[in-house]
Amino acid sequence: MDDLPPGAAPDKPLTPQARRALEEAARRRAVEAEGAPAPEQGGPRGPEPTRFGDWERKGIAVDF
Repeated sequence: MDDLPPGAAPDKPLTPQARRALEEAARRRAVEAEGAPAPEQGGPRGPEPTRFGDWERKGIAVDF
């Protein structure tokens, strides 16, 4: 198998699961490199609330 996905160690054999994971990671990096994803429809306004581990609903912050 000389067609290794990006990030694969050349001297180690890959399991099918590892190959799929590396290929998925490469696809995600390619999508992120194209630009920002489309905004979420119906999502919260403002910055992403989960970056601080909080959700705000009706002015009340909820930690979980």
